[in-house]
Amino acid sequence: MRSFMALLHSEFVTVLRDRATLVFTFAFPVLFVLIFGPLMGGVGGSQGAQLGLVITNGASSKVLEDVISRVGTITVTAFDDRAKLEDALGKKELDFGLVWNGESLRFIYDPSRVQENYSFQELARGITSAFDLRRQGLNPVLAMNTVHVGKAAATNWFNLVVPGILAFSILSAGLFAISGHLTAMKERKLLDRLVVTPMKPAALLAAIAAVRLMIVYISTLITLITAVGVLHLTFSVNWLQYTLLVIAATLASMGLGTIIALLVRRPASASNIANITSMIMMFLAGIYFPIEIMPSYLRALSKALPLTYMANAMRYATGVSDMSALRFWAITGALFALGIILFPFLARYVVRAERH
Repeated sequence: MRSFMALLHSEFVTVLRDRATLVFTFAFPVLFVLIFGPLMGGVGGSQGAQLGLVITNGASSKVLEDVISRVGTITVTAFDDRAKLEDALGKKELDFGLVWNGESLRFIYDPSRVQENYSFQELARGITSAFDLRRQGLNPVLAMNTVHVGKAAATNWFNLVVPGILAFSILSAGLFAISGHLTAMKERKLLDRLVVTPMKPAALLAAIAAVRLMIVYISTLITLITAVGVLHLTFSVNWLQYTLLVIAATLASMGLGTIIALLVRRPASASNIANITSMIMMFLAGIYFPIEIMPSYLRALSKALPLTYMANAMRYATGVSDMSALRFWAITGALFALGIILFPFLARYVVRAERH
């Protein structure tokens, strides 16, 4: 126990002296939130959407305007013709447009607003359905009332991005912490000195894991508090699920980091591999871009990435998207098992003296 505490103290001091790691772990996620927050804060939401409306051929618009007014989240601006509507849409003065010629409804979207158009298309479907029923003098078969069942819905796309940033920061911290740290110890021959002591290889990895877990958990809390305090985002965090997920995801990431440490000998090479791996996962795991807009082969690849499941589970734990509780615990359990299995198995190969 005394030797483990000594290792724990040594690892803690080492981390505090590593300014680059501290900056990357604490500052980068916060910077991502502060930079992308103002840019993406209004993306993906339909609340307060601006609709441009054009009535042609002298068509009656009373029923249509009444249907739109019942939506409750749309502000309507009338235009004389379609050209003016499209010009306003191109200048981002509108979110989407609608042309009614007395026979059919034609909705117009800005093709550059890929993420937001999903929400506007849902509004358009609702308007079309209600309008068709009113014109036929029919009522909906089922009456619908909105009932909140526990999970808070995301108000915009960035609510979904922040949990993804948390998951990405956990992955990056785990990969760099183990791969770079262990390869640096190898290069400086520190492992050669440690393995001739009574220390077990797993004890060193356990000390590294304990310190990194604490640092990663604090880092994610700082990032989350920044998103809430500065950008005024709303999350409904289940702290038990959140804490267990952070632990499981950190252990899994560090387990993946030990694989990198096993494959390379130099810290620079380990850092490059970890950086490339994390960047590829970030772009393919739906952190900043929806997986649904990717080609089919990239969507299939996304399903094989641990970060995809980390991000989805983090969104569930922070209350911005829903999934079954069984699926969440399955993801958390799988991540936890990955870390627990990889650590002891790889420790005997990573933490050992070099043979000459």
